[in-house]
Amino acid sequence: MKLLSSYSLTASMSVLICGLLTIQIAQAANQNTEARKQSIAADVLIGEDDVSGLRLSYRPLTHQVKNIPYFDTLDVYWELSINFWEYGDNNQHQTNYVLALSPVVSKVFYQVADKYPLRWEFGIGVSLVDDTRFAGKDIGSHYQFEDRLGLSLSFGEDLRQMASIRYMHYSNGGLNSKNPGMDFLNMAYSYQF
Repeated sequence: MKLLSSYSLTASMSVLICGLLTIQIAQAANQNTEARKQSIAADVLIGEDDVSGLRLSYRPLTHQVKNIPYFDTLDVYWELSINFWEYGDNNQHQTNYVLALSPVVSKVFYQVADKYPLRWEFGIGVSLVDDTRFAGKDIGSHYQFEDRLGLSLSFGEDLRQMASIRYMHYSNGGLNSKNPGMDFLNMAYSYQF
């Protein structure tokens, strides 16, 4: 039964990721999309059990997909990131490294002062963790899913800057019997160029 549920979860995640990729590629060729410039971001991570970190990311392109049922307009982008996690005291601490690739969907739901877009975002991606034993946990696998749910506010000249707050979760999705996961509060600054 456990194998079946792991298979179902893996299949569901694969379908979701492939679906988002298909939407982005299909809409890129369609007149209902508008491509925007690339961006970079730096994030501070605050984790459970005194885990902290830094996350650097790159978004090569953002598409604004229009005429989506129930949503009207969505922003869809891929994000490539590297994470540096630390745990423990200065003299005795552990460091872990994570590479991740995530498709992210966001939607403007409010305009602050009728000028600054506030949006929600979510994404489920894949990540490769350097050390499976970290912060007193055995996370079971080098391969993890990177899940996010957050809010972002665009500001500055031409709205090229963005401040975000997110909940991020790393987990192997039950693909391994050891799956405690890692949870983070993420505060980010990004710049579009």
